[in-house]
Amino acid sequence: MDGVVLHRTKVMPPLDDVGLTPAAAYIQYCATARLIDAIGVGDWLAHRRHLSIIELAELVRRDRWRPGAQQARQVLRHLDAGSRSLPESEVRLLLGFAGLPVPEVNVSIVVDGELLGIVDLLVREVMLALEYEGRQHAESIVQFNRDIQRYATFRRHGVEYLQVTHEMRTRPRTLVSRIHTRMVELGYDGPAPVFGRRWDELHAPIPAGAVRQSPIHNEKGDPATRPYRDGRPGRRSAAG
Repeated sequence: MDGVVLHRTKVMPPLDDVGLTPAAAYIQYCATARLIDAIGVGDWLAHRRHLSIIELAELVRRDRWRPGAQQARQVLRHLDAGSRSLPESEVRLLLGFAGLPVPEVNVSIVVDGELLGIVDLLVREVMLALEYEGRQHAESIVQFNRDIQRYATFRRHGVEYLQVTHEMRTRPRTLVSRIHTRMVELGYDGPAPVFGRRWDELHAPIPAGAVRQSPIHNEKGDPATRPYRDGRPGRRSAAG
């Protein structure tokens, strides 16, 4: 039958009342997915409570022989359930795998005790907000006006922000370089982005092999130690 593949297995993966659990299906997806896609999809599933990252980690540990298990294990340390959309995850990963500081996701901006809004991504080192502008922001009059008011509020309080569009995402190196330039203007003195082996790994299928400590490094060049966030996404605050 077209589109149907027969798998032989000694042990069935976990099932729910529909079929395979999302965690089990996700592991199989990781067998052939690019790293950037696998992390983005994992973030999306975790944010919407379709799977628990702890559940995924336990299934990978228990059934490490399954196709995709070794790849999913390498993805685990990068997952962040606070990321609400695939574009947010993508921009976060592009910066991290280019050697720049990894932005925090969905952070509340508070200035003088006033909540100004929640930004998609925050480069805390220079307090630069990155806002993804999807097509719905232009197609919805309500959303469009809300965005105008919010950005006006940011400007009044001196909050630096950079808007990221779908078209900018189609040129990832240019996007990362543009963000880095703005960071430098705001005082960032860390290393410039590097589009080398780690960058290439992000855009390639995940090899089944030994797990590295962490392909994402912090601004000092040390392996990032921030663990993945599971459960209901919290709203972290950036006080001004």
